[in-house]
Amino acid sequence: MSARESGRGSVVAIIGGGFSGAATAFHLARLLPAGAADIVVVEPREGLGYGLAYSTPDPAHRINVPASRMTLISGRDSHFADWLEQTGAIADDAQAIAANGALYPQRRVFGRYVESHLQPLLLGKMIRHVRSAVASVELSGEAYHLILADGGKLAADALVIAATHPPPALPLPLQSVIGAAGLVANPYDLERLEATGRDDHVLVVGTGLTSADVIATLDRNGHRGRITALSRHGYRSRGHAATHADPIGDFTGLPSRSATVLLRRIRSTIATAAQQGEGWHPVLDAVRRQGQIIWQALPLAEQRRVVRHLRALWDVHRFRIAPQIAAVLDRRVAEGTLAYRAASIAGAEQVDGRIGLTLRPRRQHIQTIETFDRVIVTTGPAHTDILRTNTAIAALGRMGLVRLDRVGLGLETDSQGRAVATSGRPAGSIFVSGPLARGSVGELMGIPEVTAYAERIAAEIRQWLGYQAALRRKAS
Repeated sequence: MSARESGRGSVVAIIGGGFSGAATAFHLARLLPAGAADIVVVEPREGLGYGLAYSTPDPAHRINVPASRMTLISGRDSHFADWLEQTGAIADDAQAIAANGALYPQRRVFGRYVESHLQPLLLGKMIRHVRSAVASVELSGEAYHLILADGGKLAADALVIAATHPPPALPLPLQSVIGAAGLVANPYDLERLEATGRDDHVLVVGTGLTSADVIATLDRNGHRGRITALSRHGYRSRGHAATHADPIGDFTGLPSRSATVLLRRIRSTIATAAQQGEGWHPVLDAVRRQGQIIWQALPLAEQRRVVRHLRALWDVHRFRIAPQIAAVLDRRVAEGTLAYRAASIAGAEQVDGRIGLTLRPRRQHIQTIETFDRVIVTTGPAHTDILRTNTAIAALGRMGLVRLDRVGLGLETDSQGRAVATSGRPAGSIFVSGPLARGSVGELMGIPEVTAYAERIAAEIRQWLGYQAALRRKAS
Protein backbone atom coordinates (compact mmCIF):
# COMPACT_ATOMS: atom_id res chain seq x y z
CA MET A 1 0.00 0.00 0.00
CA SER A 2 1.40 3.40 -0.91
CA ALA A 3 1.47 6.38 1.41
CA ARG A 4 -1.28 7.99 -0.60
CA GLU A 5 -3.54 5.00 -0.17
CA SER A 6 -2.88 4.81 3.57
CA GLY A 7 -3.58 8.50 4.12
CA ARG A 8 -0.04 9.24 5.34
CA GLY A 9 2.33 11.78 3.85
CA SER A 10 4.17 10.65 0.76
CA VAL A 11 7.26 8.50 1.10
CA VAL A 12 10.34 9.74 -0.74
CA ALA A 13 12.92 6.96 -1.03
CA ILE A 14 16.47 8.02 -1.84
CA ILE A 15 18.52 5.19 -3.31
CA GLY A 16 22.08 5.79 -2.16
CA GLY A 17 23.37 7.65 0.88
CA GLY A 18 26.72 8.94 -0.33
CA PHE A 19 27.21 12.68 -0.69
CA SER A 20 24.55 13.14 -3.40
CA GLY A 21 21.85 11.21 -1.55
CA ALA A 22 22.73 12.67 1.84
CA ALA A 23 22.75 16.23 0.48
CA THR A 24 19.37 15.73 -1.21
CA ALA A 25 17.86 14.33 2.00
CA PHE A 26 19.42 17.14 4.05
CA HIS A 27 18.01 19.92 1.89
CA LEU A 28 14.61 18.27 1.43
CA ALA A 29 14.25 17.91 5.21
CA ARG A 30 15.14 21.57 5.65
CA LEU A 31 12.60 22.65 3.04
CA LEU A 32 9.61 20.66 4.28
CA PRO A 33 7.46 21.25 7.34
CA ALA A 34 7.51 18.45 9.91
CA GLY A 35 5.47 15.43 8.81
CA ALA A 36 5.06 16.61 5.21
CA ALA A 37 6.83 13.51 3.91
CA ASP A 38 8.69 10.45 5.05
CA ILE A 39 12.25 10.87 3.74
CA VAL A 40 14.00 7.49 3.65
CA VAL A 41 17.61 7.02 2.57
CA VAL A 42 18.50 3.44 1.63
CA GLU A 43 22.24 3.04 2.13
CA PRO A 44 24.15 -0.06 3.30
CA ARG A 45 26.97 1.88 4.99
CA GLU A 46 26.70 2.68 8.68
CA GLY A 47 26.77 6.43 8.15
CA LEU A 48 25.23 8.78 5.60
CA GLY A 49 27.39 11.12 3.54
CA TYR A 50 30.41 8.88 3.03
CA GLY A 51 29.64 6.88 -0.11
CA LEU A 52 32.47 5.42 -2.12
CA ALA A 53 34.57 8.58 -2.22
CA TYR A 54 34.53 9.58 1.44
CA SER A 55 34.46 6.20 3.16
CA THR A 56 38.04 5.27 2.24
CA PRO A 57 40.05 4.43 5.36
CA ASP A 58 43.36 5.07 3.59
CA PRO A 59 45.05 8.13 5.16
CA ALA A 60 46.84 8.75 1.85
CA HIS A 61 43.51 9.64 0.21
CA ARG A 62 42.74 13.33 0.58
CA ILE A 63 40.14 15.69 -0.79
CA ASN A 64 41.42 17.02 -4.09
CA VAL A 65 40.32 20.64 -3.66
CA PRO A 66 40.93 22.97 -0.70
CA ALA A 67 38.50 22.60 2.20
CA SER A 68 37.47 26.23 1.66
CA ARG A 69 35.75 25.19 -1.57
CA MET A 70 33.74 22.26 -0.22
CA THR A 71 30.36 22.77 1.41
CA LEU A 72 27.02 21.13 2.07
CA ILE A 73 25.23 24.48 1.73
CA SER A 74 25.56 26.69 -1.34
CA GLY A 75 26.64 30.24 -0.60
CA ARG A 76 28.48 29.20 2.55
CA ASP A 77 31.84 28.36 1.03
CA SER A 78 33.62 28.12 4.38
CA HIS A 79 31.06 25.76 5.91
CA PHE A 80 33.38 22.73 5.87
CA ALA A 81 36.47 24.75 6.80
CA ASP A 82 34.58 26.31 9.72
CA TRP A 83 33.52 22.83 10.89
CA LEU A 84 37.13 21.67 10.76
CA GLU A 85 38.15 24.56 13.00
CA GLN A 86 35.23 24.11 15.40
CA THR A 87 35.70 20.37 15.81
CA GLY A 88 39.48 20.14 15.64
CA ALA A 89 39.01 17.29 13.17
CA ILE A 90 42.50 17.70 11.69
CA ALA A 91 44.34 18.72 14.85
CA ASP A 92 46.44 15.54 14.66
CA ASP A 93 47.02 15.70 10.92
CA ALA A 94 49.83 18.15 10.25
CA GLN A 95 50.10 16.93 6.66
CA ALA A 96 46.61 18.30 5.94
CA ILE A 97 48.08 21.79 5.60
CA ALA A 98 49.64 22.48 2.21
CA ALA A 99 52.61 24.81 1.70
CA ASN A 100 50.29 27.71 0.80
CA GLY A 101 48.19 27.17 3.94
CA ALA A 102 45.22 25.52 2.19
CA LEU A 103 43.64 22.57 3.98
CA TYR A 104 43.43 19.14 2.33
CA PRO A 105 42.07 16.76 5.01
CA GLN A 106 41.86 13.02 4.62
CA ARG A 107 38.84 12.22 2.52
CA ARG A 108 36.92 10.36 5.23
CA VAL A 109 36.93 13.57 7.33
CA PHE A 110 34.62 15.18 4.78
CA GLY A 111 32.29 12.19 5.20
CA ARG A 112 32.26 12.80 8.95
CA TYR A 113 31.36 16.45 8.32
CA VAL A 114 28.35 15.50 6.18
CA GLU A 115 27.25 12.80 8.64
CA SER A 116 27.42 15.25 11.54
CA HIS A 117 24.97 17.59 9.83
CA LEU A 118 22.49 14.83 9.05
CA GLN A 119 22.62 13.38 12.56
CA PRO A 120 20.18 15.92 14.12
CA LEU A 121 17.70 15.26 11.31
CA LEU A 122 17.99 11.52 11.87
CA LEU A 123 17.53 11.90 15.62
CA GLY A 124 14.53 14.14 15.02
CA LYS A 125 13.08 11.51 12.67
CA MET A 126 12.94 14.00 9.81
CA ILE A 127 15.09 11.53 7.85
CA ARG A 128 15.18 7.76 8.16
CA HIS A 129 18.19 5.67 7.29
CA VAL A 130 17.42 2.13 6.13
CA ARG A 131 20.75 0.34 6.26
CA SER A 132 20.52 -1.95 3.27
CA ALA A 133 20.88 -1.91 -0.49
CA VAL A 134 18.06 -1.95 -3.03
CA ALA A 135 18.13 -5.31 -4.80
CA SER A 136 15.18 -4.59 -7.10
CA VAL A 137 12.18 -2.32 -7.66
CA GLU A 138 8.62 -3.26 -8.53
CA LEU A 139 5.77 -1.01 -9.63
CA SER A 140 2.24 -1.35 -8.26
CA GLY A 141 -0.10 1.27 -9.63
CA GLU A 142 1.67 4.53 -8.96
CA ALA A 143 3.64 3.18 -5.99
CA TYR A 144 7.12 1.70 -5.98
CA HIS A 145 8.04 -1.35 -3.94
CA LEU A 146 11.72 -1.52 -3.15
CA ILE A 147 13.01 -5.04 -2.54
CA LEU A 148 15.93 -4.75 -0.15
CA ALA A 149 19.05 -6.88 -0.11
CA ASP A 150 18.33 -7.97 3.48
CA GLY A 151 14.90 -9.29 2.50
CA GLY A 152 12.94 -6.26 3.63
CA LYS A 153 10.55 -4.18 1.55
CA LEU A 154 9.85 -0.48 1.34
CA ALA A 155 6.90 1.24 -0.33
CA ALA A 156 7.52 4.67 -1.80
CA ASP A 157 5.65 7.29 -3.77
CA ALA A 158 8.73 8.96 -5.24
CA LEU A 159 12.26 7.80 -5.89
CA VAL A 160 15.52 9.69 -5.98
CA ILE A 161 18.35 7.86 -7.74
CA ALA A 162 21.53 8.96 -6.00
CA ALA A 163 23.56 5.82 -6.56
CA THR A 164 27.31 5.69 -6.08
CA HIS A 165 29.71 5.71 -9.00
CA PRO A 166 29.76 2.33 -10.75
CA PRO A 167 33.10 0.50 -10.76
CA PRO A 168 35.47 0.83 -13.73
CA ALA A 169 34.70 -1.32 -16.72
CA LEU A 170 37.37 -3.93 -17.38
CA PRO A 171 39.04 -3.08 -20.71
CA LEU A 172 38.13 -5.69 -23.30
CA PRO A 173 41.71 -6.99 -23.83
CA LEU A 174 42.04 -7.68 -20.08
CA GLN A 175 39.01 -9.94 -20.00
CA SER A 176 41.21 -12.79 -21.20
CA VAL A 177 43.13 -12.65 -17.87
CA ILE A 178 40.14 -12.00 -15.63
CA GLY A 179 41.09 -14.86 -13.31
CA ALA A 180 44.74 -13.86 -12.95
CA ALA A 181 45.97 -13.34 -9.39
CA GLY A 182 47.78 -10.18 -10.42
CA LEU A 183 44.74 -8.45 -11.94
CA VAL A 184 43.04 -5.91 -9.66
CA ALA A 185 39.84 -4.90 -11.45
CA ASN A 186 38.50 -2.87 -8.51
CA PRO A 187 40.91 -0.09 -7.46
CA TYR A 188 38.96 0.41 -4.22
CA ASP A 189 39.82 -3.08 -2.99
CA LEU A 190 42.44 -2.01 -0.43
CA GLU A 191 43.09 -5.60 0.62
CA ARG A 192 44.16 -6.51 -2.91
CA LEU A 193 46.27 -3.37 -3.18
CA GLU A 194 48.00 -4.13 0.11
CA ALA A 195 48.89 -7.59 -1.22
CA THR A 196 51.10 -5.95 -3.85
CA GLY A 197 54.71 -6.94 -3.28
CA ARG A 198 57.31 -4.33 -2.37
CA ASP A 199 59.27 -4.87 -5.59
CA ASP A 200 56.40 -5.79 -7.93
CA HIS A 201 56.38 -4.23 -11.37
CA VAL A 202 52.93 -2.60 -11.49
CA LEU A 203 50.87 -1.35 -14.40
CA VAL A 204 48.19 1.16 -13.47
CA VAL A 205 45.63 1.42 -16.26
CA GLY A 206 44.44 5.02 -16.20
CA THR A 207 46.22 8.26 -15.28
CA GLY A 208 43.51 10.28 -13.54
CA LEU A 209 42.53 10.87 -9.92
CA THR A 210 41.93 7.23 -9.06
CA SER A 211 45.29 6.34 -10.55
CA ALA A 212 46.96 8.96 -8.35
CA ASP A 213 45.16 7.58 -5.28
CA VAL A 214 46.30 4.04 -6.06
CA ILE A 215 49.92 5.12 -6.53
CA ALA A 216 49.80 7.03 -3.24
CA THR A 217 48.39 3.93 -1.51
CA LEU A 218 51.10 1.69 -2.95
CA ASP A 219 53.77 4.16 -1.87
CA ARG A 220 52.37 4.41 1.67
CA ASN A 221 52.35 0.62 1.88
CA GLY A 222 56.07 0.52 1.16
CA HIS A 223 56.05 -0.36 -2.54
CA ARG A 224 59.34 0.63 -4.15
CA GLY A 225 59.23 -1.25 -7.46
CA ARG A 226 58.50 0.20 -10.88
CA ILE A 227 55.07 1.64 -11.66
CA THR A 228 53.88 2.37 -15.17
CA ALA A 229 50.75 4.52 -15.45
CA LEU A 230 49.17 4.07 -18.86
CA SER A 231 46.33 5.71 -20.75
CA ARG A 232 45.52 6.38 -24.40
CA HIS A 233 46.77 9.97 -24.18
CA GLY A 234 49.20 9.60 -21.30
CA TYR A 235 47.85 12.72 -19.61
CA ARG A 236 48.59 13.05 -15.92
CA SER A 237 46.20 14.83 -13.54
CA ARG A 238 47.37 18.38 -12.91
CA GLY A 239 47.92 19.99 -9.54
CA HIS A 240 46.63 23.22 -8.04
CA ALA A 241 48.07 26.68 -8.58
CA ALA A 242 50.39 27.92 -5.84
CA THR A 243 48.13 30.92 -5.24
CA HIS A 244 44.40 31.38 -5.67
CA ALA A 245 43.02 33.63 -8.42
CA ASP A 246 39.44 34.52 -9.25
CA PRO A 247 37.95 32.78 -12.32
CA ILE A 248 38.83 34.42 -15.64
CA GLY A 249 36.62 34.38 -18.73
CA ASP A 250 32.97 34.54 -19.78
CA PHE A 251 31.84 31.62 -21.92
CA THR A 252 28.10 32.06 -21.43
CA GLY A 253 27.31 35.51 -22.83
CA LEU A 254 27.43 34.10 -26.35
CA PRO A 255 27.68 30.37 -25.66
CA SER A 256 29.50 28.31 -28.25
CA ARG A 257 27.49 26.00 -30.47
CA SER A 258 30.58 24.13 -31.60
CA ALA A 259 33.15 22.09 -29.65
CA THR A 260 35.88 23.50 -31.89
CA VAL A 261 34.83 27.09 -31.27
CA LEU A 262 34.58 26.42 -27.54
CA LEU A 263 38.12 25.00 -27.45
CA ARG A 264 39.47 27.99 -29.38
CA ARG A 265 37.81 30.42 -26.97
CA ILE A 266 39.25 28.60 -23.96
CA ARG A 267 42.75 28.57 -25.47
CA SER A 268 42.47 32.23 -26.45
CA THR A 269 41.38 33.16 -22.91
CA ILE A 270 44.30 31.19 -21.45
CA ALA A 271 46.70 33.08 -23.76
CA THR A 272 45.22 36.42 -22.67
CA ALA A 273 45.47 35.40 -19.02
CA ALA A 274 49.13 34.47 -19.53
CA GLN A 275 49.81 37.98 -20.84
CA GLN A 276 48.43 39.24 -17.53
CA GLY A 277 50.66 36.93 -15.54
CA GLU A 278 47.99 34.34 -14.76
CA GLY A 279 48.08 30.62 -15.46
CA TRP A 280 45.44 28.33 -16.93
CA HIS A 281 43.88 27.45 -13.57
CA PRO A 282 41.51 30.45 -13.21
CA VAL A 283 40.34 30.06 -16.82
CA LEU A 284 39.44 26.41 -16.31
CA ASP A 285 37.77 27.40 -13.03
CA ALA A 286 35.54 29.75 -15.01
CA VAL A 287 34.72 26.99 -17.50
CA ARG A 288 33.81 24.71 -14.61
CA ARG A 289 31.56 27.28 -12.92
CA GLN A 290 29.80 28.04 -16.19
CA GLY A 291 29.90 24.41 -17.27
CA GLN A 292 26.20 23.65 -17.12
CA ILE A 293 25.25 26.62 -19.31
CA ILE A 294 28.12 25.85 -21.71
CA TRP A 295 27.08 22.20 -21.97
CA GLN A 296 23.39 22.81 -22.49
CA ALA A 297 24.08 25.32 -25.28
CA LEU A 298 25.91 22.68 -27.33
CA PRO A 299 23.87 20.58 -29.79
CA LEU A 300 23.86 16.84 -29.11
CA ALA A 301 26.38 16.10 -31.86
CA GLU A 302 28.79 18.65 -30.38
CA GLN A 303 28.32 17.28 -26.87
CA ARG A 304 29.32 13.89 -28.23
CA ARG A 305 32.40 15.43 -29.85
CA VAL A 306 33.40 16.94 -26.51
CA VAL A 307 33.06 13.58 -24.78
CA ARG A 308 34.90 11.73 -27.54
CA HIS A 309 37.76 14.15 -28.18
CA LEU A 310 38.12 16.56 -25.26
CA ARG A 311 37.00 14.65 -22.18
CA ALA A 312 40.42 13.22 -21.33
CA LEU A 313 42.06 16.65 -21.63
CA TRP A 314 39.30 18.30 -19.60
CA ASP A 315 39.41 15.69 -16.85
CA VAL A 316 43.11 16.07 -16.08
CA HIS A 317 42.79 19.86 -15.80
CA ARG A 318 39.45 19.90 -14.04
CA PHE A 319 40.12 17.07 -11.54
CA ARG A 320 43.28 18.29 -9.82
CA ILE A 321 45.17 16.30 -7.24
CA ALA A 322 45.95 17.40 -3.70
CA PRO A 323 49.50 18.77 -3.19
CA GLN A 324 50.30 15.89 -0.83
CA ILE A 325 49.56 13.33 -3.54
CA ALA A 326 51.26 15.42 -6.23
CA ALA A 327 54.40 15.35 -4.09
CA VAL A 328 54.32 11.53 -4.01
CA LEU A 329 53.96 11.33 -7.79
CA ASP A 330 56.71 13.89 -8.39
CA ARG A 331 59.08 12.03 -6.08
CA ARG A 332 58.41 8.69 -7.74
CA VAL A 333 58.95 10.17 -11.21
CA ALA A 334 62.22 11.79 -10.04
CA GLU A 335 63.36 8.47 -8.56
CA GLY A 336 62.64 6.71 -11.81
CA THR A 337 60.06 4.36 -10.22
CA LEU A 338 57.03 5.96 -11.91
CA ALA A 339 56.55 6.58 -15.61
CA TYR A 340 53.55 7.83 -17.59
CA ARG A 341 52.95 6.35 -21.02
CA ALA A 342 50.52 7.04 -23.84
CA ALA A 343 49.51 3.64 -25.18
CA SER A 344 46.61 1.22 -25.41
CA ILE A 345 46.36 -2.45 -24.49
CA ALA A 346 46.00 -4.68 -27.54
CA GLY A 347 46.14 -8.09 -25.85
CA ALA A 348 46.78 -9.90 -22.58
CA GLU A 349 47.78 -13.38 -21.38
CA GLN A 350 49.04 -15.08 -18.23
CA VAL A 351 52.77 -15.81 -18.32
CA ASP A 352 54.37 -17.82 -15.48
CA GLY A 353 52.18 -16.24 -12.81
CA ARG A 354 52.52 -12.74 -14.27
CA ILE A 355 50.44 -10.85 -16.83
CA GLY A 356 51.86 -10.33 -20.29
CA LEU A 357 50.45 -7.38 -22.21
CA THR A 358 50.71 -6.33 -25.82
CA LEU A 359 50.94 -2.54 -25.80
CA ARG A 360 50.45 -0.20 -28.75
CA PRO A 361 52.07 3.22 -28.21
CA ARG A 362 49.96 6.21 -29.25
CA ARG A 363 50.34 7.23 -32.90
CA GLN A 364 52.66 4.31 -33.60
CA HIS A 365 52.09 1.12 -35.54
CA ILE A 366 54.57 -0.95 -33.56
CA GLN A 367 53.60 -3.13 -30.62
CA THR A 368 55.59 -4.10 -27.55
CA ILE A 369 55.12 -7.07 -25.24
CA GLU A 370 55.76 -6.48 -21.54
CA THR A 371 55.01 -8.44 -18.38
CA PHE A 372 53.79 -7.12 -15.04
CA ASP A 373 53.33 -8.58 -11.59
CA ARG A 374 50.25 -6.45 -10.95
CA VAL A 375 47.76 -4.78 -13.27
CA ILE A 376 45.40 -2.34 -11.54
CA VAL A 377 42.43 -0.87 -13.43
CA THR A 378 41.69 2.79 -12.58
CA THR A 379 39.89 3.90 -15.72
CA GLY A 380 37.13 5.73 -13.86
CA PRO A 381 33.45 4.98 -13.27
CA ALA A 382 31.68 3.09 -16.05
CA HIS A 383 28.53 5.21 -16.05
CA THR A 384 27.21 3.65 -19.24
CA ASP A 385 27.18 0.29 -17.42
CA ILE A 386 24.86 1.57 -14.69
CA LEU A 387 21.86 -0.33 -16.09
CA ARG A 388 23.87 -3.52 -15.66
CA THR A 389 25.88 -2.91 -12.50
CA ASN A 390 23.16 -1.39 -10.29
CA THR A 391 20.30 -3.83 -9.73
CA ALA A 392 17.78 -1.18 -8.67
CA ILE A 393 18.41 0.97 -11.72
CA ALA A 394 18.44 -2.16 -13.89
CA ALA A 395 14.93 -3.02 -12.63
CA LEU A 396 13.71 0.49 -13.44
CA GLY A 397 15.28 0.15 -16.87
CA ARG A 398 13.49 -3.13 -17.55
CA MET A 399 10.21 -1.40 -16.73
CA GLY A 400 11.08 1.37 -19.17
CA LEU A 401 11.16 4.03 -16.44
CA VAL A 402 14.75 5.18 -16.99
CA ARG A 403 17.17 5.22 -19.90
CA LEU A 404 20.79 6.12 -20.57
CA ASP A 405 21.50 9.64 -21.76
CA ARG A 406 22.50 10.09 -25.38
CA VAL A 407 26.14 11.03 -24.72
CA GLY A 408 27.03 8.08 -22.51
CA LEU A 409 27.57 9.76 -19.15
CA GLY A 410 24.68 8.34 -17.10
CA LEU A 411 20.88 8.63 -17.01
CA GLU A 412 18.85 11.05 -19.07
CA THR A 413 16.84 13.67 -17.16
CA ASP A 414 14.53 16.51 -18.05
CA SER A 415 14.92 20.13 -16.98
CA GLN A 416 13.26 19.37 -13.62
CA GLY A 417 15.71 16.59 -12.81
CA ARG A 418 13.19 13.82 -13.48
CA ALA A 419 14.33 10.61 -15.11
CA VAL A 420 13.35 10.27 -18.76
CA ALA A 421 11.61 6.99 -19.56
CA THR A 422 12.22 4.90 -22.66
CA SER A 423 9.12 6.54 -24.15
CA GLY A 424 10.97 9.85 -24.12
CA ARG A 425 8.62 11.29 -21.52
CA PRO A 426 9.74 12.07 -17.96
CA ALA A 427 8.85 9.65 -15.19
CA GLY A 428 7.02 12.12 -12.97
CA SER A 429 8.02 10.64 -9.63
CA ILE A 430 11.61 9.49 -10.30
CA PHE A 431 14.36 12.06 -9.82
CA VAL A 432 18.10 11.73 -10.44
CA SER A 433 20.54 13.51 -8.13
CA GLY A 434 24.29 13.57 -8.45
CA PRO A 435 26.77 12.80 -11.25
CA LEU A 436 24.52 10.29 -13.01
CA ALA A 437 22.55 13.30 -14.33
CA ARG A 438 25.53 15.11 -15.84
CA GLY A 439 24.89 13.96 -19.41
CA SER A 440 21.76 16.12 -19.38
CA VAL A 441 22.85 18.78 -16.90
CA GLY A 442 26.53 19.32 -17.63
CA GLU A 443 29.28 19.82 -15.04
CA LEU A 444 28.14 17.80 -12.04
CA MET A 445 31.13 16.11 -10.43
CA GLY A 446 32.52 18.63 -7.94
CA ILE A 447 31.06 19.19 -4.49
CA PRO A 448 29.81 22.76 -5.19
CA GLU A 449 27.91 21.60 -8.28
CA VAL A 450 26.54 18.46 -6.62
CA THR A 451 25.43 20.54 -3.62
CA ALA A 452 23.64 23.09 -5.79
CA TYR A 453 21.97 20.35 -7.80
CA ALA A 454 20.86 18.52 -4.65
CA GLU A 455 19.25 21.77 -3.49
CA ARG A 456 17.52 22.08 -6.86
CA ILE A 457 16.25 18.48 -6.77
CA ALA A 458 14.99 19.00 -3.21
CA ALA A 459 13.04 22.04 -4.42
CA GLU A 460 11.57 20.06 -7.32
CA ILE A 461 10.49 17.27 -4.95
CA ARG A 462 8.88 19.79 -2.62
CA GLN A 463 6.88 21.13 -5.56
CA TRP A 464 5.90 17.59 -6.56
CA LEU A 465 4.79 16.81 -2.99
CA GLY A 466 2.67 19.95 -2.94
CA TYR A 467 0.99 18.88 -6.14
CA GLN A 468 0.30 15.40 -4.73
CA ALA A 469 -1.14 16.88 -1.54
CA ALA A 470 -3.47 19.08 -3.59
CA LEU A 471 -4.66 16.04 -5.53
CA ARG A 472 -5.40 14.19 -2.29
CA ARG A 473 -7.36 17.15 -0.91
CA LYS A 474 -9.36 17.38 -4.12
CA ALA A 475 -10.13 13.65 -4.03
CA SER A 476 -11.26 13.66 -0.36
